[in-house]
Amino acid sequence: MAITAEMVKELREKTGAGMMDCKNALVAANGDIERATIILREKGLATAAKKAGRIASEGIVDAYIHMGGRIGVLIEVNCETDFVAKTDEFKQLVKDIAMQVAAYKPMCVRREELPADVIEQEKAVYRAQGLNEGKPERIIDKIVEGRMEKFYQQVCLLEQPFIKDPDRTVQDIVNEKIAKIGENISVRRFARFEMGEGLEKRTSNLAAEVAAQLGG
Repeated sequence: MAITAEMVKELREKTGAGMMDCKNALVAANGDIERATIILREKGLATAAKKAGRIASEGIVDAYIHMGGRIGVLIEVNCETDFVAKTDEFKQLVKDIAMQVAAYKPMCVRREELPADVIEQEKAVYRAQGLNEGKPERIIDKIVEGRMEKFYQQVCLLEQPFIKDPDRTVQDIVNEKIAKIGENISVRRFARFEMGEGLEKRTSNLAAEVAAQLGG
């Protein structure tokens, strides 16, 4: 099948991969955009795996403020060179991940960082749920395992669906940038602040009036 410039453009816009990478993926996929997308993602994973052991000690700390100052995020993302850290593409990646943290409230960057007591507590809850649902004891462990995977996808930043493309995870986005930029990229840490979080909230006047009418 002939690979047209329009097909290459469409794949580039969808994946952000380089022109030649897109063309080669389309050739390998016989023009199938979806299959070519998978090929590029697999390539990104392979490239990221090769570069994962390389030292990433440069990078930037960036801030994202949302909702008129009600939510703020500080995040550190590392790369290998100061040159890459100063590029608009890397800065945009960091900004996007900070926006992800603001919107999805992850507990940690990766599942290995979750405290053991949090994991055990979740497992206990899912085990109790399974038993209360009448599931056979022999399959409870499988049920707990499946629900824990969903839990990790909710609370671990790199496993969350990416805010700008829910069909891909944050890790997928990072891997694709690693493949494109050619350097290891590592999300190191973040801090999320929400105005008034943890403070006792005042009851609104309307709520107070309703409570008074009800004799509360």
